[in-house]
Amino acid sequence: MVQPIILIGPMQAGKSTVGQLLAEKLQVKQYSMDRLCWQYYAEIGYDAELADRIWAEKGLLSVFQYWKPFAVHAMERVLALEPSGVIDLGAGDSIHDDPDLLRRVQDLVAPFRNVVLLLPSPDPVESLEIIRERYAARFQDNVEEVILANRYFLHHPANQLLAKHVVYTKGKTPQQTRDAILELVDA
Repeated sequence: MVQPIILIGPMQAGKSTVGQLLAEKLQVKQYSMDRLCWQYYAEIGYDAELADRIWAEKGLLSVFQYWKPFAVHAMERVLALEPSGVIDLGAGDSIHDDPDLLRRVQDLVAPFRNVVLLLPSPDPVESLEIIRERYAARFQDNVEEVILANRYFLHHPANQLLAKHVVYTKGKTPQQTRDAILELVDA
């Protein structure tokens, strides 16, 4: 059985793309939390209209805070499936200011040997610029909000606490990043 690989990191780090490449290479299922989360959020009363209002009135970082308990619940549900595949978390799923939520996430990922933090660069300033370029190349909206959120994600200690491995993507193709991960993990 293939040991699960959990990918964490900021937005535009390549988690979903690399997750798909890993899943294909290892011939396992990919669990992309950005796609799966909504069904689990609904189980505990997620209010999409409220989330939209928070985003419109207070911004992206505020809606991330609203999502926190829902994200932990979704992680609990997906990891309870005992997946043998690749799980790519949403950028905010692993970042928690609330000590109780962070402890729950730490407890959730503790049994998994292959928790990989994807970062563009070891330098947070350079990482932020790379993320800005990647995001602006794909999307036109909310660029500054995404940069603000990623600054928060890059400086928050949670991903460093959770990660068992760190892979830097600068100068690597998604396939090279996949291969770098496979060299580090127990697959």
